[in-house]
Amino acid sequence: MRVHILNRFCLSRRFVLVPIYGLALTLSAPAVHAQTGAQTAPAPKSPPAVGTIKSISGNTLTLATDSGTDLKVQLPSEVKLLRVPPGSKDLKEATPIQLSALQPGDRILVRGKPGEDAASFVASMVVAMKKEDLVDKQQKEREEWQRHGIGGLVNSVDAANSAVTIQILGASGTKDVVIHAGKSTILRRYAPGSVKFDEAKLAPITEIRAGDQLRARGTRSADGSEFSADEIVSGSFRNIAGIILAVNTSTGTLTVSDLAAKKSVELKVTSESQMRKLPQPMAQRIAMRLKGNSADTAGGNGTAAQARPPSSAPSTAGGNAAAGNGSGGMSGPPRNGSGDLQQMLSRLPVSPLSDFQKGDAVMIVATSGESAGSSTVITLLGGVEPILQASPQGQTASILSPWSLNSGGAGEAGIP
Repeated sequence: MRVHILNRFCLSRRFVLVPIYGLALTLSAPAVHAQTGAQTAPAPKSPPAVGTIKSISGNTLTLATDSGTDLKVQLPSEVKLLRVPPGSKDLKEATPIQLSALQPGDRILVRGKPGEDAASFVASMVVAMKKEDLVDKQQKEREEWQRHGIGGLVNSVDAANSAVTIQILGASGTKDVVIHAGKSTILRRYAPGSVKFDEAKLAPITEIRAGDQLRARGTRSADGSEFSADEIVSGSFRNIAGIILAVNTSTGTLTVSDLAAKKSVELKVTSESQMRKLPQPMAQRIAMRLKGNSADTAGGNGTAAQARPPSSAPSTAGGNAAAGNGSGGMSGPPRNGSGDLQQMLSRLPVSPLSDFQKGDAVMIVATSGESAGSSTVITLLGGVEPILQASPQGQTASILSPWSLNSGGAGEAGIP
């Protein structure tokens, strides 16, 4: 009996910034059985149950399935238990494990048959990816996106040549970068209104539009004008620059006067929202970049070096997964003075909603929503008065990125 692994076993839903889908295991019996010279069709098999272990009691575990239901899984003494590392596409690296090795938080796929009712299942095989393995892979992928990532606003799309031009903010102001997609490049697109990477779907380059936000992981050219992408994720989001009219911490909402649209908009803040405040010196340096003033960047990396928070500042690489790890481009100082500004923003301390007050100037990336009142904050940046004064209309859109590696970059742990 052969074992095949398909792209249905999602092994990390929560661990967004960045890009992972999972496995589905199917056991295939021979399609044809010779039986006294006649052919018979194999008996239909029950689909596998896929999800995350909620609890284990004796020989029964509760599985929170990816479909949103709980399933009681019975584990008979003869059940086959296997462990595979994240990234596996088959069972070549599978190793047997004991029932005692399974723990809440592990991602599993269960083969077997339905139990006595729709909420139960009798397992014949369980394939597990351990929680600690997923976390380790998630961390490595987050670092990979930080080192080799780029993000910005889409200017144009050349679908015929598989190229997308984005605008980023570098040390000397805004700059266009051409993103090249090859035959092996993975392209994904966020679902409308969603910021969760595990809800992003494979999509052709023709679905990318001017004005979209885009992030790519790959290799930048020596002069920084081109980028060969291994992976691209894009989405349509709202860019809002304005003044806070009201903050309601009890409901997790804020009302902002959108300066471009000249109307107020109510936005929802969730645990996924990334919120920070710029120190005034950094805001002033960014404002000078937007004006095209590179005097502050003399010596190559001067601005970036000064803009980096001290080493004692909280790191966004761990702890608060929603703190915006995906906002960064390359980790470390920008090279050749043209580093992605997002890396500096991602290193700022996280600010709760209570840190923002009526009258504060803010820049926001939010879900597109279907109306003015249905958007959710993805990224919110305060302390931006100098930037709004210096920036031409629409230029601020290239400053913020909606991505967080725990939900939309490479922060997932599992199988591409």
